[in-house]
Amino acid sequence: MDFGLFKKKPKEEPGEEFVEVDADKLKEGQEVSMRIETLANFADADRVQNLVREGNVVFLRIKQLRMNDIGELKRAVDKLRKTCAAMNGDIVGVDEDFLIITPSFAKIYRGRE
Repeated sequence: MDFGLFKKKPKEEPGEEFVEVDADKLKEGQEVSMRIETLANFADADRVQNLVREGNVVFLRIKQLRMNDIGELKRAVDKLRKTCAAMNGDIVGVDEDFLIITPSFAKIYRGRE
């Protein structure tokens, strides 16, 4: 099922996607935090934005909102995408149920140069 949220790409071998952390952009002693969060409604997008701005890598569950209100999900994803673009972060859909959102020091490798 394609809701227009993510562009389809050819299937890749398992293990082809990974998050690469640029250690040069991390401050001395700074840890990389990974959070698993749920996007239950549009208002949750603000909380997720703040987590990414604070330097967290966020694994975002979107299934609940996708099942309840696809229009609200599209608005929330668009808001998060714009935030990522403004702060040179990265965002990618994983299956139909998750997004991975990273701050500027981490990029998501998609299997192509």
